[in-house]
Amino acid sequence: MNKKGGADVIHTMAVKKDGTMVIDLPIQQLNHPEIDWYWVDFDVPTFDETSYLKDFFGFHPLAIEDCLHFLQRPKLDYYEDYRFFVLHAIKAADLRVEEVDLFVSERYLVSFHKAKLVEIDEVRERVSQQQDLKQKGPGIIAYKIIDKLVDAYFPLVQNIEDQLAKIESSAQKVSTKITIDQIYHIRSNLSKLRRSVVPMSELLYRIINSERVILQTERVYFSDIYDHLIKLSHMIDSSREITADIRDSYLSLNSYRMNKIMMTLTVITTIFMPLTFIAGIYGMNFDYMPELKWRYGYFIILGVMAIIGSGLFLWFKYKGWFDQD
Repeated sequence: MNKKGGADVIHTMAVKKDGTMVIDLPIQQLNHPEIDWYWVDFDVPTFDETSYLKDFFGFHPLAIEDCLHFLQRPKLDYYEDYRFFVLHAIKAADLRVEEVDLFVSERYLVSFHKAKLVEIDEVRERVSQQQDLKQKGPGIIAYKIIDKLVDAYFPLVQNIEDQLAKIESSAQKVSTKITIDQIYHIRSNLSKLRRSVVPMSELLYRIINSERVILQTERVYFSDIYDHLIKLSHMIDSSREITADIRDSYLSLNSYRMNKIMMTLTVITTIFMPLTFIAGIYGMNFDYMPELKWRYGYFIILGVMAIIGSGLFLWFKYKGWFDQD
């Protein structure tokens, strides 16, 4: 076990041929003849500790490069005596994706991740406590890690479903702008999840349909993970459809409200157009306008304007332009 600032960053678990397990065995002793198989977990390793990938295990430079540089898409590569898996873990706080790399052979499992992951810790704790898992070997432990990573996706997707249900239930109480902002934020999170779930499902499909990756007895375990990923994909797609429906409904409602406002303004403008026309005529300062000399001309014009305005108002009301439904 190596330490960095008091924190364990490399964990080892070795199972002897007699079935007993040794915890935190120094890496240099893992090749002892009494060791049946072992698991080494590089938990946020330092640069010097990362060098074990090449110096002690002798992994291919391309696989090591995938571990150290950028975020890789979930995948599976075959090498001479081991398989290299790239997996995705998702942080619940901000849906940030963390890469988990697995080197799996019949004699060892090496896991590598640059961030602290609760899922890996839980699997390691479970393996150390359950006698049956100690006898299973690296393949089943790799399955447990993948299964735990995928299981951690479900609360994230279900949380988004709860958010959508809350938005739908409070649709009339929240402004359109706030709702639309929430919807686009949720769609962004769904896209983040989908970018991990879909490639992971493709990886599991490849695993369960390959004769080189797993034993026939292990296939059913990985098929179960694949089923979970398919379910997650459907949940994500369903949530995306719901967000699209809510977005379209709010945009349609907003458009409807704008149309009603424009209709009201149009009615007001139409009513005042003839009144403005009459006022404009008698607002001209010509000397020879006979109506200007009428004693009751002012009241007559006001009456005419009132009749025209009232008539137009009643006409629009009859046509239903003032209806709110």
